[in-house]
Amino acid sequence: MIETPPLVDQYCQGVLRTELGLATFEAQLIPTAGPPAAGTTLFDTQAGFAVRRWCPPLLGLEPHCTPVRYLARRRELGGAESARRLLRGCGVGTRLVDTGVPGDLTGPKELALAGGAEAFELVRPELLAEQAADTSGTVAAFLANLAGAVHQAAAGAVAFTCGAGAGPGAGAWVAALEAAPEPPGPGEVRGAAGRWLAGRAAGGAVRDPVLLRHLAWSAVSRGLPLQLHTGGESGEPERLTGFLRATGGLGARLVLLGGYPHHRQAALLAAAFPHVHADLGAALGHTGARAAAVLAECLEAAPFGKLMFSGGGRQLPELHAVGALVFREALGRVLGGWVAEGSWSWRDAERVAAMVAAGNARRVYRLDERG
Repeated sequence: MIETPPLVDQYCQGVLRTELGLATFEAQLIPTAGPPAAGTTLFDTQAGFAVRRWCPPLLGLEPHCTPVRYLARRRELGGAESARRLLRGCGVGTRLVDTGVPGDLTGPKELALAGGAEAFELVRPELLAEQAADTSGTVAAFLANLAGAVHQAAAGAVAFTCGAGAGPGAGAWVAALEAAPEPPGPGEVRGAAGRWLAGRAAGGAVRDPVLLRHLAWSAVSRGLPLQLHTGGESGEPERLTGFLRATGGLGARLVLLGGYPHHRQAALLAAAFPHVHADLGAALGHTGARAAAVLAECLEAAPFGKLMFSGGGRQLPELHAVGALVFREALGRVLGGWVAEGSWSWRDAERVAAMVAAGNARRVYRLDERG
């Protein structure tokens, strides 16, 4: 068995505070535009099978029990106790938490308490822009307030994160940075801000490509790592090549997350640029029994010091648990297999496992410098 230190989950979201019925629980398992096929459920997916494999033992049940039996046990324990067991049972020691997700979700402090682990904040720059717009009467005031908000956020957060979930998704960010990788000029930013503010409904999200570029470059200028979510519609990592090249040598680390099925492209970009790193964890919970093959494709493409784990957990504590447990199992299967065939030594396998499970993230996000 390949041993790892407590994992550093470099991207996750909070969990729902509410009790969930079967239909509500199932709807959170995988992103989908509609209901499952007739006669099936969303448990009939790799993610659903992974939940049934890994989560029941954490709640005192046998692996692969039926969804109905599992959810009955969940209700018996209560949502809070179930979340506590799931979050504490998956070997995560540190979580970086996206605080910009709408809904009744736990924040970093609650997640840390429930999971018995450290938790740090990830900030979405587009939300800073929306908050600044809500309190600014002019373009000049908006840009000044936005600059102040970015500065203040950088003092408390461990990284900025762009392109996850609600608001401008990965496709919008990637399209904006692909079209013009360089930072927009002051006049261009003022014009875009004026147009957005004039046409913005109350609470409206930032979707203007010039403002998205300005936000990305504002984040880079603060020196914190910048997470760029890829994958999904129009989010292929190679489209960010110009932006990755333009940001080289500026001191900020860029991290490509969530690129499945483009995970290997993200790993190749991490190999090509000194300041770029790639995620090798978030896709694994959704690929389930195929996770080892996906992980191996990343490990063959990038230096091991450029790869980091994220569970990508959201809404359900089960997704936090599955992301971490599937990653551990896949890592052990891949590296252990290479040891068994004589390609690697045990010492090297455990050293690399420690790097990708925790060490690389602790270095990139400077976690050991935080109290």
